[in-house]
Amino acid sequence: MPAKTVKAAIDELKNAVQSLENAIDSRFDRERYLGEFEGEVRRVNTDRSRLAQELDQSQFRANRLEEVNREVSRRLVTAMETIRAVLDR
Repeated sequence: MPAKTVKAAIDELKNAVQSLENAIDSRFDRERYLGEFEGEVRRVNTDRSRLAQELDQSQFRANRLEEVNREVSRRLVTAMETIRAVLDR
């Protein structure tokens, strides 16, 4: 009888150790996945920051082009009015 009890205890211990190893492997897998996920989040945030900066620069350039366009239009109108005034003399 005692041999059976010892064998059963050893089998239970082996099963417990195997369960622990499986749990540890699972934990390492989750941590590796989370590490990869966190890295991806950092890359996305970096890209978002870069894109936001590029958008700001593009908006600034678009606003500047709009201002230059208005100035060119104003000068063209002035030039046309001057030419008309000269031709009407």
